Amino acid sequence: MDITPKLLSGTFIKRYKRFFTDIYTADGHVITLHCPNTGSMKNCQVEGSPCWYSLSNNPKRKLAGTLEVVTTSFGNLAGVNTGRPNHLVREAIENGLIPELRGYASLRTEVRYGEEKSRIDLLLEDGEDGKGDGSESGTQRAQCYVEVKNVTLDCGDGHAQFPDSVTTRGSKHLRELMAMVAEGHRAVLFFCVQLNGVTEVSVAGHIDPVYAETLTAAIAAGVEVIVWQADMTHGCISLQRPLQLAL
Repeated sequence: MDITPKLLSGTFIKRYKRFFTDIYTADGHVITLHCPNTGSMKNCQVEGSPCWYSLSNNPKRKLAGTLEVVTTSFGNLAGVNTGRPNHLVREAIENGLIPELRGYASLRTEVRYGEEKSRIDLLLEDGEDGKGDGSESGTQRAQCYVEVKNVTLDCGDGHAQFPDSVTTRGSKHLRELMAMVAEGHRAVLFFCVQLNGVTEVSVAGHIDPVYAETLTAAIAAGVEVIVWQADMTHGCISLQRPLQLAL
């Protein structure tokens, strides 16, 4: 994903009221940015560390700037804009980068589904004739429901975890995915690791034991887990390599 215009550099000061972040710009001015992250941003709020932000020309926005990338307490870059992972994963699927998700004829976003009134991030489907690039002629594969999660919790030594705070919404999404599997569809939990310097990802059961237990049940029920790491620069963020989920 090319970022246009390219991100601007600054120095992180503080995050407050969840959605506000103060930074120093490169020329030393203090500005307030929108912080599009509902998690705790644990280990991602280091005063005096380098950060990067984007600017919008939308006159209706209260804050023109958005916090995009920060430096963790372990010195790695973390993409904290939770609006980006869905686009990153969609782009990777459309470019055929993810082997497990190749061959579907169409991709839709934010589709309502399930009994708990959820919206799936990405819904992959074959055409009416059942002929996607990877399906057998004359047959139609099940729909594939893909839920995307952003991973930024840097634990050091190449290790990252999800979630960084209790996520009842995340547990709800896992239940919905299990229900889709029970109906005969594919269901995928996709961890988008917007974090440099990581070689392993695991579930933070000490932070949210309910989520950890629900994920274990979801995997046992047939929900697939895919983990990919993104590389980040001031001009581009893109998925680059698969990682394993350590259970």
